[in-house]
Amino acid sequence: MSTSPIIQKLLAKRQRTDLPAFVAGDTVRVHVKIKEGDKERLQAFEGVVIALSRGPQASFTVRKMSFGHGVERIFPLNSKVIDKIEVLRSARVRRAKLYYLRARRGKAARLREAE
Repeated sequence: MSTSPIIQKLLAKRQRTDLPAFVAGDTVRVHVKIKEGDKERLQAFEGVVIALSRGPQASFTVRKMSFGHGVERIFPLNSKVIDKIEVLRSARVRRAKLYYLRARRGKAARLREAE
């Protein structure tokens, strides 16, 4: 079952082209727009990409350690909430989903740096 050309055009229009290419294992800094009352500011969320989902409603999961607790946040890829994404580091990983990092702490959670 194929989608119609009209729907494909609409989906292509909504795709963001200003975001860099990144994969699971990359350390990214996501600048998120936060609304507080009538003001808007940017807040950075920095962590490791542990999962990417593809398709028209693509999203990615970023995990970071905050005061000894693991914090994960799922961002829709084509969201207007995301101002920009910076790729800080790339790691060499052998799988698409890095859920095993949830059970690891400290040095055990390190990823091998990409060449």
